[in-house]
Amino acid sequence: MFPMISFLQMALLCLTVLAAAPSGAADLKPWSGGPTPGLELRELDGRVHRLADYRGRVVLVNFWATWCVPCRDEMPSIQRLKEKLGGRPFEVLAVNLDEPEARVRKFLTQMKVDFTVLLDPEKKVAQAWAARILPASFVIGPDGRIRYSLVGDLDWDDDLVVSRLSALLPTNKLNK
Repeated sequence: MFPMISFLQMALLCLTVLAAAPSGAADLKPWSGGPTPGLELRELDGRVHRLADYRGRVVLVNFWATWCVPCRDEMPSIQRLKEKLGGRPFEVLAVNLDEPEARVRKFLTQMKVDFTVLLDPEKKVAQAWAARILPASFVIGPDGRIRYSLVGDLDWDDDLVVSRLSALLPTNKLNK
């Protein structure tokens, strides 16, 4: 026979579960970790990308691996975020950690995304960014500074997240 759970115990259990559940934009932590590290990596076609080349845009830098279930789970929402912010100065740089290029290519045939995938074969960039747990994400403002960070997965196309990132986007107002 199972023990009876009191109403108070049930309420506390529900509150604990709700507190542990992802909470959208609240998971994006304002950055206080110092200057933005450098980033210079190549994508699968060999083209080199430098974070400095994206100045003036909001950039989501996402560290991931094919074996990381939460990384795979959040990729579709990153793609939808990119689509929601389409036509605006927003970019995604998905940095794969230390996996063979063939494995990354095979994964991308199954996971249809059109954002930039970069390779960090020696994890040097991940180390510079202190991305020790995957997924690890950083939101870079148009000024090149990290504005938010997150360890763990997130529903990137959640309205609160989209709103927070949209607030960072530069406006096209003419300076008079």
